[in-house]
Amino acid sequence: MSRKRVKRVKITKGEKLLYACAIFALCGTFLLKIFCSASIGNLNIIVEKLKLDVSTQMKKNESLTMQVNELTSFDYVNNIVKDMGLAYNNDNIIIIDE
Repeated sequence: MSRKRVKRVKITKGEKLLYACAIFALCGTFLLKIFCSASIGNLNIIVEKLKLDVSTQMKKNESLTMQVNELTSFDYVNNIVKDMGLAYNNDNIIIIDE
């Protein structure tokens, strides 16, 4: 009986280089994906904070607009005029049409 010789496959330098580059590219891809995901998450947090700031500012603007409308209303002005002792005279009002 003869023994079968097992052929041992030798890996060449070029194949080793290709395998090393493939492993390096794979690891680099995973690291890049992790860092990019973290960066995107950070940007999403910043965007949400800015949205909150914008909505808060819009509420303040609406409140101030309502105050301006209340202070410039005819009834409010008429009450102040009466408190000062002045009278409302409709004949002195001139309407200018364009």
